[in-house]
Amino acid sequence: MHSGQNNSPVAGVLIAAALALATCVVPAHAADDRNAQPAALMIKEQGSFAVGGTVIRSPGAEGQTLHGDHARVFYQVPVDARKLPLVMWHGFGQFGKTWETTADGREGYQTIFLRRRFPVYLVDQPRRGGAARSTVGTTISAAPDDQRWFNMFRLGRWPDFFAGAQFSRDPEALNQYFRQMVPDTGPFDAKVATDAVSALFDRIGPGVLVTHSQSGGLGWIAAMKNPNVRAVVSYEPGSGFVFPEGEVPAPMQSMTGPLEGFAVPKAEFAKLTRIPIVVYYGDNIPEEPSKNFGEDNWRVRLAMARLWTEAINRHGGDATLVHLPELGIRGNTHFPFSDLNNVQVADLMSGFLARKGLD
Repeated sequence: MHSGQNNSPVAGVLIAAALALATCVVPAHAADDRNAQPAALMIKEQGSFAVGGTVIRSPGAEGQTLHGDHARVFYQVPVDARKLPLVMWHGFGQFGKTWETTADGREGYQTIFLRRRFPVYLVDQPRRGGAARSTVGTTISAAPDDQRWFNMFRLGRWPDFFAGAQFSRDPEALNQYFRQMVPDTGPFDAKVATDAVSALFDRIGPGVLVTHSQSGGLGWIAAMKNPNVRAVVSYEPGSGFVFPEGEVPAPMQSMTGPLEGFAVPKAEFAKLTRIPIVVYYGDNIPEEPSKNFGEDNWRVRLAMARLWTEAINRHGGDATLVHLPELGIRGNTHFPFSDLNNVQVADLMSGFLARKGLD
């Protein structure tokens, strides 16, 4: 999701790689039969904890303290678990709920990948959701804005859904969807957020980082900070694209303002070339400027992501951009992992993990 901050030969190779990924699915999960009785889910261990954060102390003899700016993590480890856990990090306006039950009541990525025997860790980043305790105050507005997010997250153009949109038309699904939005309880701080997620990887060891939207750019930073991030799966990263110094592309203009890349030292950027990365984008993203702000917003973000994956690969890395419509997978919103076809989308991720020896 948009943070509010801010085809070349290579592209052909990326598309070919994406098509190869599409064939590496897990057949046992190819059908999403809501009438079938799911098998029992066997959980060996589960719990929650805070990680990262800081403590501030009031002046004077009383010395009152405030523990804040930590991440909150809920985890489950299935029986006969695979070696590497999946750390799932939400986007803007969201918290761990993003990965749980879908708005229309189906299993989300949390349960889908537990069934595939991955330990799953759900993050609420600092100053959000269950990690709301902030060391810096803020004012939380109560402005009506549901329709803005309907457009921005590409369900359609309010009040109409896009034709073929992979979202339930049950009014209760849209009600649940709007009700999973949460505010920031303090100023957004990329360092605070990435320090907390890096501390999580210090605690749990090697794993795969799964990001969405705002956490996409944060995920690159976390991966550069912590070598325990062994791969990144990113759904529709919206900002924070990092490039080596001297290689930052020109800002891209859109109806939501300019999208800029950010320079990092080449030695830091090189860390991203040592791990496999896959980036997924959904449908209804135009190639040409649009008069609809939600679509135009994602036009430039997809374009920047293409330049970013090309930069990773140009420096010897392993990054693949998968634009789902190019695989014939259509109708996906900004939330491919919770859309009606989320099992099909999950199969692509399972294929990636298998191809890279991460399962």
